[in-house]
Amino acid sequence: MSPTVDSPASRRQFMKTTAVAAAATLVPGITSPLFAAEKDPYAGFRMGIQSYSLRGFDVTKALETTDKLGLHYWEAYPNHIPVSTVPAQVAKYKKMLDAANVKLIAFGVLPFSKDETQARAFFDFAKAIGVETLSANPEKNKATFDLLDKLVEEYAINIAIHNHGPGAKYDKIDDVVDIVKGRNPRVGACVDTGHFLRSNEDPVEAIDRLSDRLYGVHLKDVKDAKIMTILGEGDLDVVGCLKLLKKNDYKYSLAVEYEENHENPVSDIEVCLSNVRKAVKQIG
Repeated sequence: MSPTVDSPASRRQFMKTTAVAAAATLVPGITSPLFAAEKDPYAGFRMGIQSYSLRGFDVTKALETTDKLGLHYWEAYPNHIPVSTVPAQVAKYKKMLDAANVKLIAFGVLPFSKDETQARAFFDFAKAIGVETLSANPEKNKATFDLLDKLVEEYAINIAIHNHGPGAKYDKIDDVVDIVKGRNPRVGACVDTGHFLRSNEDPVEAIDRLSDRLYGVHLKDVKDAKIMTILGEGDLDVVGCLKLLKKNDYKYSLAVEYEENHENPVSDIEVCLSNVRKAVKQIG
């Protein structure tokens, strides 16, 4: 039972809270952690960014920018964090991630074939650095997927097949649905909403049909199936995507991805995130 407002403990807490809030208003750009913690603006989603969005920056600046954006999860692409199992190299990037208060939960997009040596190098790296999911563009053959079945089981790391739009291996929703059928449950999908729009596919339908194997989502927006745009300003049903993810208790990486203006993307990404927060308020 909580103390009443009139109790000494409550009065002390009230005065402390008021003092912190007052101090925060006096310092531009500072938000009281007491109030920041009261409400998660992303409704429990592990909201992050695909670091490709920040490809114009080196890894240090990209991580600093991520922290300033108020995000704490990354799906990194290899130009920011190279694949390596050298302990000193892994430790270096872990230290950088920790310093920026960013957790690396996904990585990619990586190619996979029947080449077990290459595949193990990717999985060994993921295990060493603590990645949960590898976004992937595997060859569409039995040998490759037999190998993936074995490795996801051995390493307890997910494979998320990433769709890349018209002409790619995984252009349509059916391409992903069909290839993962009967495979290890850890072999699943990373739904890139923008690329599905480019392929004239419905991202909400993709999330629905792949829900039991969904290990990654790239929130990206496109207008008229061809023009990359700021999230919330294209044809993506952002509310519909988030509502379904919430209904399905989605727990994996939810990464905004913005491919335009790579030299100075931050203000555009801020608008993307603002539109996500507005959509979150509508999902109930």
